[in-house]
Amino acid sequence: MARRRTKKRTHVGASNGTSKTQPANSSASRAPKSMVIRIGAGEVGSSVSQLVKDVRGMMEPGTASRLKERRSNRLRDYTTMAGPLGVSHLLLFSRSTTGNTNLRLALTPRGPTLHFRIEKYSLCKDVLKVMKHSKGGGKEYLSPPLLVMNNFTSPLPADGETPSVPKHLESLTTTIFQSLFPPISPQSTPLSSIRRVLLLNRELPTPSSSSSSADGSYVINLRHYAITTKRTGLSRSIKRLNAADKMIKERANKRSIPNLGKLEDIADYLLDPSATAGGFTSGSESEVETDAEVEVLETTTRKVLNKKQLEAYRKNDSNVSRPEGPAVEKRVVKLVELGPRMKLRMTKVEEGVCNGKVMWHEFLSKTKEEMKEMEKVWEQRRKEKEARKKAQKENVDRKRKQRGGGETQEPGDNEDEWDSEDFEEDSDDDGMEVDDDGPIEVPAG
Repeated sequence: MARRRTKKRTHVGASNGTSKTQPANSSASRAPKSMVIRIGAGEVGSSVSQLVKDVRGMMEPGTASRLKERRSNRLRDYTTMAGPLGVSHLLLFSRSTTGNTNLRLALTPRGPTLHFRIEKYSLCKDVLKVMKHSKGGGKEYLSPPLLVMNNFTSPLPADGETPSVPKHLESLTTTIFQSLFPPISPQSTPLSSIRRVLLLNRELPTPSSSSSSADGSYVINLRHYAITTKRTGLSRSIKRLNAADKMIKERANKRSIPNLGKLEDIADYLLDPSATAGGFTSGSESEVETDAEVEVLETTTRKVLNKKQLEAYRKNDSNVSRPEGPAVEKRVVKLVELGPRMKLRMTKVEEGVCNGKVMWHEFLSKTKEEMKEMEKVWEQRRKEKEARKKAQKENVDRKRKQRGGGETQEPGDNEDEWDSEDFEEDSDDDGMEVDDDGPIEVPAG
């Protein structure tokens, strides 16, 4: 009798679903996931659309790289689907009527939201054009990048004045950026899995010319690099022989294999300066900067003893060769830029997901009295919202009881009623909304 076929693409046990060996609440399922979205789809322009694609590649593998937006999509559509899909961060790119490109980094489902104005940006293709030795996309994007942040905590002013950027804002920004990628454990994470670096460098506020106090700007420079390593202490000729051996095994192009047909011995290639392709012509070929050298465990395979050999080894049998410990080799670490580049200027921090109370604003500030008045307004809004939800819930329960008593069902009664303010964006923000004017600069590299 023929065996029944088991569907493996869309049913239980499929490779794209939650497997039996991996529980739903495991660390892999709790890894941060993001969505990089164009608000307005094609209305943002071709350059911003390409920038969104580059940022999606930078956020790999924990992002929706094939997300397709429509002009009819609203923020409500993405926030509604963020929960079922396990999305923890939203990166929203938009373009204002004045031509400014803006970025909003929001945590779902309750916020907060960081508002940035992109002052300058360069695409990946622009970065690759100006580089002499570029590195293409390979296995680097199979693992998340290593996040490096610099100057995110500024020192306190020496004269005892209030800092231009509050300390709680610096701590909040640091926490939000750290939560973009899964944490790395130095004891358990293999070095071979770290293939990229995401560098965030904050420009510390400088004293303005008009006053001694520093300006309240919060500017972050973003760079994206690939990590490459090479062995040290080897001459160029030996490196070419090692590369040729790999090419022969992989059956790759044999153009770079050195031609030793005119030489009688391989020692002539290694020691004679006048030999083909040169040998040890100078010591500078194998010398590198000592700051870039690191010691790592050798990645070559080692012999594993079977059960009988292991018992003989424990009895100190001389016929059994002892397994050598892990060797340490020196490698040179080099960073190759992948792109994109962005210069981000923070303009506002909101309490909710793209709405809610303004926690900080770059251009506007309020006194303590104004802050108290704003707190009263938000508290009144919260009470009114809770009262509406309570009344709506009572109406839904009453209609369900009426349907259960035998009354006719009215059209639309089977749908739950929701408060529309949960999905609408608050546009007034108590007078804290400011249009970001100014031209955008797109450097070539």
